[in-house]
Amino acid sequence: MKMSNKAYDILKKVALIVLPALATLWLTVGKIWNLPYTTEIGATVTAVAVFLGACLEVSSKNYYMGE
Repeated sequence: MKMSNKAYDILKKVALIVLPALATLWLTVGKIWNLPYTTEIGATVTAVAVFLGACLEVSSKNYYMGE
């Protein structure tokens, strides 16, 4: 199944900008306000961003190799 360019661009922006920014915001605000599960949520968001980035890299390599 091939991904459209628009979907790829949106997911890339989410993986590279939105999720890391969200994790940083959550970790910072959580520490300031003593929110529960600050570290766990921040780590989870970061893990999702890394996983999504890895999947997009595989997709990109497959695209350029003609698969």
